[in-house]
Amino acid sequence: MKVLMVLTSHDELGNTGRKTGFWLEELAAPYYVFKDAGAEIVLASPNGGQPPLDPKSSEPAFQTGYTRRFGADAQAKAQLAATVRLDRVSQADFDTVFYPGGHGPLWDLAEDKRSIALIESFAAAGKPVAFVCHAPGVLRHVKTAAGRPFVEGRKVTGFTNTEEAAVELTDVVPFLVEDELKAKGGLFSRADDWTPYVVDDGLLVTGQNPASSAPAAELLLKRLAAGAKS
Repeated sequence: MKVLMVLTSHDELGNTGRKTGFWLEELAAPYYVFKDAGAEIVLASPNGGQPPLDPKSSEPAFQTGYTRRFGADAQAKAQLAATVRLDRVSQADFDTVFYPGGHGPLWDLAEDKRSIALIESFAAAGKPVAFVCHAPGVLRHVKTAAGRPFVEGRKVTGFTNTEEAAVELTDVVPFLVEDELKAKGGLFSRADDWTPYVVDDGLLVTGQNPASSAPAAELLLKRLAAGAKS
């Protein structure tokens, strides 16, 4: 089993002067869910190399067993420092793709034609795809083979408007994930703020927030196992 994980290369939080990037738990939790299942993991990003970490996600209040494990894992950190450039990966080489969130993807991956084409190629090949927290926002321009929005008529979740309001970034982000998924015809549902919540729509798995990262990865593995049996 070979898993591609796609991270942001964007590090500017709008015009605030603050830094952003990927959210640590949303990388670390799925990384070890996949690794402990025996998967080979490849990390990629638009620019390649070291992707930017949202500095807030490394604060003590946001640490988990997974993030602490990642911080003590020299091999994982070396892999993160040398992500493959997005234009050098191919859907044909992987069984699935997982997009961690953080605010960064809203600026780069959501508009990146290489990312859009990659997701579309996974969907066309009938391979499951997963996105957590802000990462479902990268689906905003993804289309079906018929040219319709990929999320149209699909059950989805993602970082909610109230969660964005709670972190006081509603007026900073380029778009709100919840609003955008709904606007594209997604059948959006949610749990209470910060509660783990994952939605399964066949080959599309989405998670609401950082706490949903491991459950989303676990559900993706179940999808892969089901496909292997079919």
